Amino acid sequence: MIPNHEINELFKKHNNVMRTSELYAERIYYKDIQKLLNDGIIEKIKQGYYHLVNQYDGSEITIINNLFPDAILCMNTALFHYRYSERTPSEWHLAVDKNISKYRIKIDYPFIKTYFFEPHLLTIGLTISQMDENSIRIYDRDRTICDCLRYINKMDKEVFNKAIQNYVKDTRKNIPNLMQYAKELRVQKKVNDLIGVWL
Repeated sequence: MIPNHEINELFKKHNNVMRTSELYAERIYYKDIQKLLNDGIIEKIKQGYYHLVNQYDGSEITIINNLFPDAILCMNTALFHYRYSERTPSEWHLAVDKNISKYRIKIDYPFIKTYFFEPHLLTIGLTISQMDENSIRIYDRDRTICDCLRYINKMDKEVFNKAIQNYVKDTRKNIPNLMQYAKELRVQKKVNDLIGVWL
């Protein structure tokens, strides 16, 4: 069995998340994996995926990036990132291709909520930002507000209202982008009715 300090270094090379096949390639087999699990050194994220516990930096986004490199942070997660909401989301909100395998999104940790989009709508408003020293794929402010309008009936009313108020006050908002996204996402009427009067 590889010593713990070597296990730590091995996982660090993989951003603290490894697949079973990667462990096997390092000659860490089933019995070894079970011992690491029982000793609390690693934790199972989902079938075939493990993350390091004792050297883990506490940033769930590391796991999100590893498991869903093609997903985009959206809705409540994006609202919190842009400080449009003061509520820390209890789950990560991810936009994914509607054709994604449903097996991929079945994970025990961290908690996620997925929004499925047609491929041609998925990348509208995609931008790159930073979170906990990690590069992240996230929707920009204007796309985030369009999505809130699109899913208004699924949102907490207070969170929605606060998000709209903060967006209107934000000097970094981009109204031409908002209107273009609204057209493509078919929420133009909602933008005009619920935001237009404030812009």
